[in-house]
Amino acid sequence: MDYNKIAKDILDSVGGPSNVKELTHCFTRLRFVLRDSGKADKAASEKLEGVISVMESGGQFQVVLGAKVTKIYDALLPFLSLEENNSGEREPVKGNIWNRLLIAVSTMFTPMVPAIAASGLMKGFLTIAKIIAANNGGDITVNQTYIILLAATDAIFYFMPLILAYSCAKVFKANEFIAMALGGTMCYPAIVSLMTGEEAVQMFGMEITKANYASSVIPIIIGVFILSYIQKFLEKIIPEVLKIILVPGISLFVMVPATFMVFGPVGIYIGNAINFLYTGMMNISPILCGAFVGGMWCVFVVFGAHRALLPIGINDVAQFGHQNLLAFAGAANFSQGGAALGVMLKTRDRNLKTVAASSTISAAVCGITEPAIYGCNLRLKKPMVCAIISGAIGGAIMGAGGVYGDAFANNGVLTLATYAAFGLTKFLFYLIGIGVAFFGAAILTYFVGFDDLGTGKRTISKPETKDVIIPKDTDITIASPVEGKAVALSNVKDEVFSSEALGKGIAVIPDKGEVLAPADCTVAMIYPTLHALGLKLDNGAELIIHVGIDTVNLDGKYFKKHVEEGSHVGKGTKLISFDMDKIKAAGFDTSVMVVVSNTDEYAAVVGIERERAAINSDIIRLSV
Repeated sequence: MDYNKIAKDILDSVGGPSNVKELTHCFTRLRFVLRDSGKADKAASEKLEGVISVMESGGQFQVVLGAKVTKIYDALLPFLSLEENNSGEREPVKGNIWNRLLIAVSTMFTPMVPAIAASGLMKGFLTIAKIIAANNGGDITVNQTYIILLAATDAIFYFMPLILAYSCAKVFKANEFIAMALGGTMCYPAIVSLMTGEEAVQMFGMEITKANYASSVIPIIIGVFILSYIQKFLEKIIPEVLKIILVPGISLFVMVPATFMVFGPVGIYIGNAINFLYTGMMNISPILCGAFVGGMWCVFVVFGAHRALLPIGINDVAQFGHQNLLAFAGAANFSQGGAALGVMLKTRDRNLKTVAASSTISAAVCGITEPAIYGCNLRLKKPMVCAIISGAIGGAIMGAGGVYGDAFANNGVLTLATYAAFGLTKFLFYLIGIGVAFFGAAILTYFVGFDDLGTGKRTISKPETKDVIIPKDTDITIASPVEGKAVALSNVKDEVFSSEALGKGIAVIPDKGEVLAPADCTVAMIYPTLHALGLKLDNGAELIIHVGIDTVNLDGKYFKKHVEEGSHVGKGTKLISFDMDKIKAAGFDTSVMVVVSNTDEYAAVVGIERERAAINSDIIRLSV
């Protein structure tokens, strides 16, 4: 799979680089904030290779890609320039206050999720070890190895003000390191001792509200928000020559007392109020609360609203050492996986069956539900309804059993032990809840059914080409662009090419590190890393010439281009050159794939294997 091509295609479909104001990603999707959403072509985006689904939610244009999202995100960055404008003022985000809030919360907390998930996974393993030791009459909680590993699971929560300060500063455009200094002060050991001691605490002779800010969430968010405005004000009134010292110095001097005397206590009260509301729902009926979260969580995911709920679970773990929000959400996760399993068993569409199978594993094992939601359940509608019903029942069972987890961990098979820390009974209720959610959704989906997508393959949009009139009894031949041995694509050690997912063609094991134009053509595209290019031949064929396997990771090293993108060249023109020996020494396969990307426009595309393919040797035959 050519991530650079996918990245460029996605970028074109959202209106080009100039239309992208912000770009982030989570586990499965790219999240674009666009300057003009009207320029984005959602229908075209959904047809692109590798794209599972596209949605617009929370002020973002979201492209769902699954596990390959990080690689495509990395491929996108060279095309973009996301720096702030020269005035230093951030362009205001369009949309209503709710959308702006969701974007801010998502941007603050999403970068922390991998570390929090790792913490939860490690704590789950420690829980299993502790239970096994206890059943054998041992106690590993006094073991120094256990203590050190446990500290690693708790550190991100204990130092939450410090970690969250950085991501908040990114959102509010404050100085990241001044924000971290403020957050570090809040969880500094001497401060924690003062705030948890018996004596009253004073600052400038005034008694301040005592609160333990270690592990707190909301106080630092408010503090950094105010810091951003203090910083902007100081930058306007302080002379340029003094800004480097006075702006951060005065900012910190103002914000430390302001945080401990005003904004910190306000944040604590807000956090207590949010916890009071959620606890109130639990006190009214844990069953109804569990059913609501278990049923609606993935609906919230569709609209991006689940991001606004994440701080509740994070705050509960940080403050109290346990949470049940994600336990109930786990019912939703497993129900989406179960519904996807039902789709896999029921559908006759081979492509949908493959998507559903991988989505089932992603949701059930890792707790990543976006592929299941957007890849099949939401598209087919009825499986989504079955998942909501089953998730609600599973969540209700967990609520009835008083299920809690001792870490903030995405729900999946890998993190089951997170919910075993509070006794066997609660853990059994959790297992029953996710079992009902998963298998209930699978059975419901299978028997309720859905309108199948049929057996048609999703088409991938291609650039328009001029119609070429050729006699039907005439074949088109394409010469080799490199010298070497021509072998079948099936021999290539890259599944995307060997499976002919990008089109049919041939591979050449090169003897010389030069790629020449196989015919008169237009250089449609040269990838930034120079390892691949797209050609539009004058005879109507469209080629992708890809040098090496995984050579994109060389980032252009050992490659050199000799023509510019968009230029029209004659047959035999040198296009790119590459140092075969150095690429091999770096551990990469140098096979050159020559693929006809508009294969479906021809009656047949046949690769011609040759022991010796010279520059003028025909290696591909096209039948029209």
